[in-house]
Amino acid sequence: MVATADVAVLAAALLQEAWSGHRVVELEGPHRATPNDVASEFTKVLGRSVRMQVVPRDSWERLFKSQGVKNPLPRMQMLDGFNEGWIEFERGEAGSQKGSTSLESGLKSLIE
Repeated sequence: MVATADVAVLAAALLQEAWSGHRVVELEGPHRATPNDVASEFTKVLGRSVRMQVVPRDSWERLFKSQGVKNPLPRMQMLDGFNEGWIEFERGEAGSQKGSTSLESGLKSLIE
């Protein structure tokens, strides 16, 4: 996860650099967060208890369709990739650029 403000800062910096050819820049937040980390931060910023709950995989297709997704398979495959660990930055966590916006700060800005 990464804050949109961090994406904007990096995009502006990249636009000012001189380079040619193909380039991949991998950006993530300053620290990786688990679903429980996110719930904990929401608890802090909302001032009420928030907890994460696992949604069984066999209910995803029905759930996503109920939310208006016409073809849920790509989203399901993406979630499988994250959950199973085969979607990762090319050079792993150590090789990615890090934003500076904390999870708490990012969530506060969303709520405000």
